[in-house]
Amino acid sequence: MQRIILIIIGWLAVALATLGVVLPLLPTTPFLLLAAWCFARSSPRFHHWLLYRSWFGSYLRYWQKYRAMPPGAKPKAIAVIVVTFAVSLYLVDLLWVRVLLLTILSGLLIFMWRIPVVDEKQQKP
Repeated sequence: MQRIILIIIGWLAVALATLGVVLPLLPTTPFLLLAAWCFARSSPRFHHWLLYRSWFGSYLRYWQKYRAMPPGAKPKAIAVIVVTFAVSLYLVDLLWVRVLLLTILSGLLIFMWRIPVVDEKQQKP
């Protein structure tokens, strides 16, 4: 029963992570890490799929191996964050919601800026 619950939670986390790619207030990374954790404890097949077949796999493998992002991923992630928040700020008319979005954007950018990036020396065996 526990295995089935972990698989369900893992797939819900994958779905939420996928939505988080385009929705500015929904984080992607924590849901991916949760899915990897659930699948590692419940289904080797789904865990392998997540790490080697899914769109997010390379990022998860880098995180597991180096505790860092692959080269070039950070600027892309920051660009996506800024663009999605810019669209949200453009569409929202309420001042307090704009202030909230700008606060969240600031926090996300600070968080992203602090995540390390794998350099050339680390990647070599």
